Amino acid sequence: MKLFAGIGGALLIYTVLIAYLGWTVYSWLNSFADGINPWLFTAFWLIIAYSYIIGRIGHKWLGFTILGSYWFAFLQYAILLIPVANIVVLLVDFQDDLFLIGCATAAILLLLFLIGTYLAYSPVVRNLEITVDGEEAESLHMVIGSDFHLGVLSGKKHLKRFVEKANALQPDVIFLAGDLVDDDPIWYARYGMGEVMEQLKPRLGVYGVLGNHEYYGKKIPLLVRLMEKSGVNILRDETILVANRFYLTGREDRTNGKRHSLLKLKPEKGKLPWIVMDHTPSDLKMPVELGADFHMSGHTHKGQMWPNHLLTRRIFELDYGYRLIKKTHFIVSSGFGFWGPPLRIGSRSELWSVTMKFRPTS
Repeated sequence: MKLFAGIGGALLIYTVLIAYLGWTVYSWLNSFADGINPWLFTAFWLIIAYSYIIGRIGHKWLGFTILGSYWFAFLQYAILLIPVANIVVLLVDFQDDLFLIGCATAAILLLLFLIGTYLAYSPVVRNLEITVDGEEAESLHMVIGSDFHLGVLSGKKHLKRFVEKANALQPDVIFLAGDLVDDDPIWYARYGMGEVMEQLKPRLGVYGVLGNHEYYGKKIPLLVRLMEKSGVNILRDETILVANRFYLTGREDRTNGKRHSLLKLKPEKGKLPWIVMDHTPSDLKMPVELGADFHMSGHTHKGQMWPNHLLTRRIFELDYGYRLIKKTHFIVSSGFGFWGPPLRIGSRSELWSVTMKFRPTS
């Protein structure tokens, strides 16, 4: 009962919010286009506002899912900009103030969409060099990607960007740190993304883990089969020895409440480095205590759209970037793809190129 009451309360608040935004947009449109039917506008506005929910009905409603994804971006920045615009309209007193201020607000929103689209679809390479204890003479070159959310908006063309950039770096090994697909792997299969993924050709292989969105999609066996067919080895609470060069632990996402503890997965590593891949950076303490050399995650998207990073900073000890804690090196990537809106503001789609060098142990 409490759950239904909570959902009902949230929907009521949301409906009041979109009613306020809709009234403001309608008033602005009427300032230069008289005669807009208020009932038609209301129906149109409600369809857009609930389009993402409509799109969850099934795959045939895909268009509504796409529309809803863009709506999320509009909603976030409209909540920030439109109240300010309303206050300015009330404070200033000149002819056509509603029209001009409304146009300025619309222009800012359009600019945010253009910048955000560019930052989402033009990934960059982040370079890092780290040194760990070990007897290896040859350094280990790794490429790391996460949060691809492969589906409709983060699709085959975007995946090609990753493959081209990763192969150009000529890494020894490639790691894919979770949220490979956007819930349902059906679009990965239907759009032939596997034929792109299998073009990754590192010497020591491609390894991945599951993220929370793979669990949301509830088609993990299908996802694992598709990835294995694409040449991606999905590790599920496993620790393996790769080419007698390093130990690699791939953890189940914390969405799986039955996942093993990291202690249970710790190898008897000797002088070989131990690398851990865990989609969500929920625990930095245990890898340090157990002596992991390198730990990689994604999940946070660095908030994806400003100012959401203020929230991720409060939730996670390390929500983005690189940190060395004692002898354990951590990386949290903002991700190569995106969730929901194909926009990034204050973050950028990226992959990491990490060179691991070794110093003799005493």
